[in-house]
Amino acid sequence: MIRDAGARSTCALPGAIALKMALAVLPLRALAGPPFQTDDPEPVELGHYEFYVFSSSDGTPVETDTMGPAFEFNWGAFPNTQLHAIASFGAAIPSNDPTYLPAGAGPTTYGLVDTELGVKYRFISQTDNRPEVGTFPMIELPTGSYSRGLGVGKTWYKLPIWIQKDSDPWTTYGGAGYQLVHQADYKSFPYAGWLLQRDIGDKWTLGGEIWYHGPEGLATPQTHSATMFDFGGYYYFSKPAFQLLFCLGRTVVGQSETYAYLGLYWTWGKDKDKNESAPADKVAWSMSARAPTQP
Repeated sequence: MIRDAGARSTCALPGAIALKMALAVLPLRALAGPPFQTDDPEPVELGHYEFYVFSSSDGTPVETDTMGPAFEFNWGAFPNTQLHAIASFGAAIPSNDPTYLPAGAGPTTYGLVDTELGVKYRFISQTDNRPEVGTFPMIELPTGSYSRGLGVGKTWYKLPIWIQKDSDPWTTYGGAGYQLVHQADYKSFPYAGWLLQRDIGDKWTLGGEIWYHGPEGLATPQTHSATMFDFGGYYYFSKPAFQLLFCLGRTVVGQSETYAYLGLYWTWGKDKDKNESAPADKVAWSMSARAPTQP
């Protein structure tokens, strides 16, 4: 079996098994709250929209998986409810290191990966004395090629709970969930994270997160659990309507893993009760600049 950096093996593997394991499927590293892996419970404000263009990378000594170009769209369709979609191309890049794949790795592959759809729903709103709480279930449709290592080959799911509290200029949020994958050589596994971030002047928000995931199965690079520390944030070209998002992280406990994200973000919309466009400096966004919506 494939080993991580803490448990290397030099035993020979049959070529067919090695190839199958080398084509580890990218979409299991689905994104959470860009640019971080932890998500928040706060939906897009009613009548508003978010759009991201991004690329990302997640790698272990076995393989590096990338996404890009990738496109995310969020819509505040109902009160306290956000509709969500990600469509992306991606690559699976085996390390070709005989320490991990002594029988030889498969070739690098690139193409359309699985498509993500989700609904974020906030069921407890934030007050001065109470955090907001929500859920963000997602379904991953098998639009990527399973035989080329770019898709799971079956529909899979993510079921989380997220909590957030704002105290200007600080924001903290996090939670936990479970990923359900019913496919050979994959595992269903838990994940959890927590983030703390701070606004710095008018142009920057910076933060750090602790992110954990369980072992994801032999058909993925993440064959063992890992706890990571990621650092990133936002640069505002126009706050909050146009932003640069970035993040970089590494394992602190567990299997060696590196995560990176770089993207651009736009937000816009109308206040439906006023039937007029909201000014750019009043458009709510996905973090502490958005005012809580009362149920």
